[in-house]
Amino acid sequence: MRRGVIVLGSAVLTAGAVTAAALGLGGRGNPNTGPSAAAPATEAVTRTTLTQSQDVNGVLGYGAQTTISSSGAGTLTWLPKPGSALTRGSVVYRVDDLPVVLFFGSLPLYRPLRSGDTGEDVRELERNLAALGYHGFTVDATFNAATATAVRRFQKDHGYAQSGVLDPATIVLTAGRVRVISTAARPGDHTGGPVLAYAGTTRVVTVALEVALQGLVHTGLRAVVTLPDGSTVDGTVADVGRVATQGDVQHPPTIDVTITVADQSKFGDLDQAPVVVSIVSAHADNVLTIPVVALVALAEGGYGVQVADNGGTRFTAVTLGMFGQGRVEVTGPGLAEGTLVVVPS
Repeated sequence: MRRGVIVLGSAVLTAGAVTAAALGLGGRGNPNTGPSAAAPATEAVTRTTLTQSQDVNGVLGYGAQTTISSSGAGTLTWLPKPGSALTRGSVVYRVDDLPVVLFFGSLPLYRPLRSGDTGEDVRELERNLAALGYHGFTVDATFNAATATAVRRFQKDHGYAQSGVLDPATIVLTAGRVRVISTAARPGDHTGGPVLAYAGTTRVVTVALEVALQGLVHTGLRAVVTLPDGSTVDGTVADVGRVATQGDVQHPPTIDVTITVADQSKFGDLDQAPVVVSIVSAHADNVLTIPVVALVALAEGGYGVQVADNGGTRFTAVTLGMFGQGRVEVTGPGLAEGTLVVVPS
């Protein structure tokens, strides 16, 4: 059994309400055995899994956006349409009617690359050339004559002068496949400014989570996403931001939480759609539970339940565990699955 260590605000309020009600009932009582006494309402102790969750609002989309700016000197002559998917080798935009091509990688190409150069940017270039079908060289950190030959073939295929020197202005680097979200320029604009914004090709849910709730989430946590039509899909917390937005009196500071969903078919054509996310912050598996309203405060302290037994009732002390779904985890002498406890009628 895994006990939760985070008690949500709603659970605390529930427990407080029970305490107040229990005090009205008094502490330990005598068995209710009189012939005129009405039979009390009861519910059975059940064995189940309890979860604690927090519902928050989110947006279904393609995640964080990144802006691409053009470099070099020239005129933009073509841009892709928003919604276009770009992969390695795709034309991202055209300058002076020549293509700027997408490579995959993380190290910006910060210098022209030519024979004799060494470094991780060379390895990144060679890895992309090989993936696009240009061979005859070893993928390593050295730009040699064989690499230059492959670069010339690449340049010829894309209409560039076959110099064997790679100009970084002819390449855009992303971590993987991307989707064009919007364009920031038009054909005819000069290079040197923002061109377009892109995001990933897989839809995710982004939640602007209040910093006060940050302790509820961590990567790997399960989440349930409720879509606009009321259907639900399971997700997983993939990233918890570390930089908070600047809040004010009406808008508390937030961090971005990203939730991934494996079954993308559930989303249909939805994009930028409002959703509700239930983040499961803790759970207790296979535990005995009773309705929260069955708890009573004992005169000697702590909590108990009124057990229906042999036509009467008796009080027994219980130890409380997790609260969730209107129930509470309990352990105590004589309690087992199926035991009947008194509840308010």
